[in-house]
Amino acid sequence: MQFFDVVNSRGSIRSYKPDPVEPEKLNKILETVVKAPTARNMQAFKVIVVKTAGHEKELNKIYPPGWFVEAPYVLCVCAMKDVYEARKGHRDFSEIDAAIVMDHIVLAATALGLGTCWIGAFDPDAAREVLKLDSNLEPIIFTTLGYPKEPAIKRQKKSVDELVVYWN
Repeated sequence: MQFFDVVNSRGSIRSYKPDPVEPEKLNKILETVVKAPTARNMQAFKVIVVKTAGHEKELNKIYPPGWFVEAPYVLCVCAMKDVYEARKGHRDFSEIDAAIVMDHIVLAATALGLGTCWIGAFDPDAAREVLKLDSNLEPIIFTTLGYPKEPAIKRQKKSVDELVVYWN
C-alpha cells in the first residue's frame, strides 16, 4: 500500500475478528518504532505489547469498553520520564515522542491490513497497576491491534484551509 493510501484508509476500529495477528506482522510494526523521530534521538519510550486473551478483566480496568479486549493485542506506549528529568533545562518531549511512536504503529498496522484505535481516555493508575510499570514509565497512549470486523468509521475532517496558515 502506498503511503497516501495508508493515510487515507486509516480509521479507528472498534470491532475485531478473533483472527490472530501473525508474529511477522507484529514484528514488522514494532520495527517501525525504532525509526520514529524523537527529540534529540533520545528514544525515551517503551512499547508494552499485551495479548488480550485471558487478561480481559484486568485490561478492562484500564479501559472498560468491551471492544478494547476484543482485538488480539493491546499496545501501550509509555514515556520514560526519567530520561528528560535528568536533562535539566531541556523541555520534556517524552509525551510528544510517544505520540509520534504511536502514529508509526497505527500507520504500519494500517499498511498491513490491521486495525487500530488510538485510546487516550484510559485510567493511568489502573494501567500502571495492571501492566506493573516501573515508576519511570508513564503510560501515554494505548491502541488495540487486530483484524477489523467492520470497516473504519470515516469521520468528517476539517479542510486544509481551516487548519493550515501560511506565514509570509
